Parts: sequence; structure tokens; C-alpha cells
Amino acid sequence: MGFRISVDTGGTFTDIVVMDEAGQQTIGKALTTKSRIFVGMREAIEVAARDLGMTMPELLTQTDLLIYGTTRATNAIVTRTVAKTAFVTTMGFPDTLVLKEGGKVNPHDFTKDYPEPYIPRRYTFEIEERMSAEGTASVPFNEAQARSVVQTLKDRGFEAVAVCFLWSIANPEHELRLGELLTEIMPDVPFTLSHQLVPIVREYRRASATAIDASLKPLMQDHLRGLETDLRAAGYKNDILVSTSVGGVMLIDELIDAPIHTAKSGPAMAPVAGLTYSTIEKMGDNVIVCDTGGTTFDVGLVRDGRLAYSRDTWLGGQWTGHLLGISSVDVRSIGAGGGSIAWIDEGGLMRVGPQSAGAEPGPACYGRGGTMPTVSDAACVLGYFDPDFFLGGRMQLDIPAARTAIATVANRIGRSVEETAWNILNLATELMIKAIQEITIAEGVNPRESTIVAGGGAAGINILPIAQELGCDRVILPKVASALSASGMQFADIVKEETASLVTTSDRFGMDGVNRTLAALEDKLKKFVTTLGARAEGTHHIEFLTEARYLAQVWELETPLPFARFRDQADVDALVESFHKVHERVFAMRDVGSPVECVNWKARLVVKLAAEVKPGATATVTPAPMPSTTRPCYFGGNAPVATPIYKSSDLQPGFKIIGPAIVEEPTTTLVVFPQTSTTVSGAGNYTFGIG
Repeated sequence: MGFRISVDTGGTFTDIVVMDEAGQQTIGKALTTKSRIFVGMREAIEVAARDLGMTMPELLTQTDLLIYGTTRATNAIVTRTVAKTAFVTTMGFPDTLVLKEGGKVNPHDFTKDYPEPYIPRRYTFEIEERMSAEGTASVPFNEAQARSVVQTLKDRGFEAVAVCFLWSIANPEHELRLGELLTEIMPDVPFTLSHQLVPIVREYRRASATAIDASLKPLMQDHLRGLETDLRAAGYKNDILVSTSVGGVMLIDELIDAPIHTAKSGPAMAPVAGLTYSTIEKMGDNVIVCDTGGTTFDVGLVRDGRLAYSRDTWLGGQWTGHLLGISSVDVRSIGAGGGSIAWIDEGGLMRVGPQSAGAEPGPACYGRGGTMPTVSDAACVLGYFDPDFFLGGRMQLDIPAARTAIATVANRIGRSVEETAWNILNLATELMIKAIQEITIAEGVNPRESTIVAGGGAAGINILPIAQELGCDRVILPKVASALSASGMQFADIVKEETASLVTTSDRFGMDGVNRTLAALEDKLKKFVTTLGARAEGTHHIEFLTEARYLAQVWELETPLPFARFRDQADVDALVESFHKVHERVFAMRDVGSPVECVNWKARLVVKLAAEVKPGATATVTPAPMPSTTRPCYFGGNAPVATPIYKSSDLQPGFKIIGPAIVEEPTTTLVVFPQTSTTVSGAGNYTFGIG
């Protein structure tokens, strides 16, 4: 077995993690190059290769597997830099994407315009056809009219087509026929049929997912094929897998056919890493994962050792943005990363984010022409960063530029530059705490009973104040925290889901129909396994789930099935009890008198790629020797504090550092605040104590 390389291209940095046969991880980090992703990737790989004492071609030659994750799809959706896409739907239903699901966060706020649909209304085309919920043709498919519409699409130069007919999940005949016409008349234009991508009840969700997937196909096909070409030209010859939104990895060809699964795929890997490091440190299987990047702060959950999944992933704001509609790892994001910009609103209040300086030009301290004050600039002013050791000394920080940027806000609020920087950091911290509370307390999870695993290049700046506020006394910052998502890819497996809709209730359970549905889902996944060849030689298994609710409820909860088929009423009762437990965990109540309604059924295939994670060694705790270097740092007082500065290379497992102190890793900085401490674990990670 040779090396494994994982790549996570974020909005600001491209992270590389190289794992050797012994499980040792080496980080490479470089600024993301949006014009051509491989340029930044190559620089990051070269950094890791140098640390390993070899050249990039030598490293690639000795690498068995490369896993790639990207924000390209997510950014394209949010900024609408996607293909010119037509939306084709059943006659009489042209406003599915316009009306969305009708929600509004502040119903009496009339200052904002009505949100635009993902595909403009003028790009919507109706076909004379209609299927009933029973799968019979209420209105026959009008072949001549459909052919005319497809010809119009060709004449108007559409680059992709999304097809979503009413009740195509009950009978896909009409969608399939339109697909045949598209292949005949527009053979070079990609299209997506909704019943193949997301065969679920709920028209908007299916339409939104279909529209997003179709619009991404030209972009992501070019992106993934171009990346593959660049890697082959650089000397890499082996498998390339791509991370997906379900917290696994998949073959390039699979994702070219369904590129929507690359959206939010990078953040989906952070919970995988979080569970891994909590297991290594023997801190339980309930984990809150915080990933602080340059652009966003992402929060995910692991509950009872399982990743949390959701179909409610919105990009661009809940209700006002665009819904992915697919089952994906539940990760919430806010604009509060290291590059988030501080500004003063019309009422004179200071804000942080969601705007970000990104990588180009980046925060003012990067010295690349940025002038807007950011969270990273605030950390520079507070003395937390060594300007000569950023990215391990490969990048010189411009402290005067950071002070000048912060001063633009300080002058407006009448405070000193240091006090303003402290307030900016505190405001960003409050935003992060709120994001954690929304995914934990609001959904029945007590942070005090969970372990926080922090990652991202900016995680070490304020994770301890966050943990203090939440009352969480178990905190881990992995040694590879700055590349948490890329590290998660190293522990990811091939994961593929198949879904089907079949509505039934526990009091009138359609056992035969449900078993046929589960069997069909299992058959699809077994056929997929045969395409993996040698990759499937390891352990693989299929788990079954349903999306259920109490009768008359609106939204469903994902509920695991303890078996693959239903045999008798006892199995139905076991399903009901499984749902009661899930509902009680989320909402702290169970309604035993209500029937349980199952809406969608899922089968999830997991093909093991990574070795089993085992707990790490326990180190004897001893006080860390005082370093010879100190630096003035601000912790909210009137004067700076002479703060000990530790280099990670000088620390050994078991060393305990009492705050205030700074620990400098090559790609991240740990701020150990007063009244807190950190200990280097036997695995080389940092665990924290509060109080």
C-alpha cells in the first residue's frame, strides 16, 4: 500500500492531506486558484511532498488513491454561474420553482424582494401530459407538441435541460419519452429526469434537485474531466474518487451523471473526521463538528455514532435560496470564517459577515491588496498570529495593513484598534455559537453531553470561548485541524443511496408493496457493486431506512430499519418503536396513539475503503516547559499580556499548557485563553480543559 492523497478546494484555501501506510498525515496548504483549480492543488501537493522529502512527481507515482472534494458546485449554485438551463414540466404547473415551499423567516418583513427562481420563469416550458398518483395517464403525452418544444430548446441554445413531470415517480413513461426526444434532437446537450435523480414525493423538492443537477452538468463535467487530465499529465496513474454530499466518496463517472452530489461535499467530510478523532481520543460518539474556514463556519452533528442526514439543505438562505432536495449530511453554514468582513450597518451597529474577502484579494493581512477588515485581521492585531510563521513561514503577514483595515471600523465606533479587533472576534464567536445552538439545542441535542471537534484554519482562534459558552468540557482540535475536511476524506468509504416513494401507514401497512420496494432498491445497489471491480473486494453492507412522520405531520424524520424485509406485524411494531425513539430524541416526546406514516424508503450502500479506527494511546500528563519566546497578546483587557509562544515541534504527547498561551502549528494557530488549558494527546491532537 502506498500513499493516499485527499484534496479539499475551499473558497480561500486548497487543503491537501497525504497519509502513509502507518497512518501518519502530512498537510499541504495553498491559496485556491479559481481560474484553474489544479494550479493551487499542485502548489499544496508540492508543499506536502517537500515535507516528506520527495518531489511532487515522486509522490504521485507512489500514491494509490486520490480523493478530491470541491466547492465548485456549491459556489456555482449560489452565484448562479451555471449552464443556461431549461425547465420542462407538466402543463399547468409552470410555477413550481417560483413558489418554492412558501416559507419566510420573517413573515412581516417587506423590505426584501421576492426571491428569483433557480431557473428563470421565461426558461420554463410546459408539455401536454399528466400522470395520476396511481400511475395512469390522465392526459396522454402529446408527442407532436413535445417534439416542437424540444426543437425550440435547441433553437434557443439551451445548454442543459431539467425534466420534472407530475407524478413521474408513479409512472416514468412520459419523462422517459421526452428523454428519448432530447437524445434524438439535442444529442450533445445533457439533461436530468427527475424520477431517476430523486424519486420522492414533494414536487418542489424534486423539481429543485432536478434543475440544480441539470444546470451543473456542463460545468462539472468540464471541471472533473479537466482535473483528471491535469492529474494524469502530472504523473498520477491510479484511481480518482470524488467526495459527495452523503459523507462518502464516489467514482468520477457517477458524479458526472449526477453532479448535484458534489454540492456541499467538502463540509460533509468534516463530521466523518469528527467521529474519527472523537473515537481516537475515547470521547464518545456524540460529536459537534465545527469547521472554521476562510469563508464560512460549518456545523455538523454525529449522533450515536451516525452522521445526521437531511433533505433540507438550502444554498443561499432558507426559503429564499435554492433547495438541494437530495439526502445529504446535515451541515449548516454561516458567513463567519476567517475572511469574513467586519462592517457598520445603517444603525451604527458592527456586523461580521456574511461577505468574505476570500482568497483574492483576501484579508488585508495577506498583503495582496485587500483593504476590508476581517476576522483574520482582528487576530493579527490581537497578536495571535506570528507574521513570519503563517503557513509555516511560506506566507508573510502584513500587520500594519491589518491595523489600517481594523482602524476603518475603530474610527467609526470611537474605540481603539485593539478593542475593536477584540469586539470583532467576539461578534464572530457569538454568530458561531448561535449556529451551533440551531443545530443542537433547537433539535434536542444538549451540547454539554457532546464532544466538540474543531477544524479549519481559523478554528483555534476562538473554539475555547465557544465551548465555554455552550458548557461543553470535551474539546478536540486535531493536529490536522486546518485540513479537517480533507482529513475526513481519508476515513471515508464509498457511499451510494437509492430512494423510492411509497406512502403507507403503520395501521394499514402495505407489507408486500414495501418489501417489493426494498428489494428493488437493494437490487440497484448490488448491480452497482458489480461495477466497482476490485474496489468492492473489501467489506460492504447495505442498510435500510425510511423517512417517516406521525400522521398529519408535515416533515419526516429519517428512521433506521432493523431488518431488510418485513415478515409480520412484529416487524411493523419494531419500525414504529424505532420512529418513536427518533422522534423523542429530536422533539423530546412520542405520540404512541398516532399512526406512523412512511413516505420514502432508502437503501444505503457502504463499501469500506478506510481501515478501522481504533482508540489512540494514553499519554502521561506533565506540565509543558516554558518556552523562551513570548509575544504581547490582547485578551480583552486594557493592556497586552506577555504570552508564551509554543511551537508544535517542541511539544510531546502528554504536555499540558496553561493559558494564556499560543501554540503555533504550521497551518493553524491555537489560542489558549486565560483560565483554560490544552494537553497534547497520545495521538498528537490537542484536547482542552476549561476552568
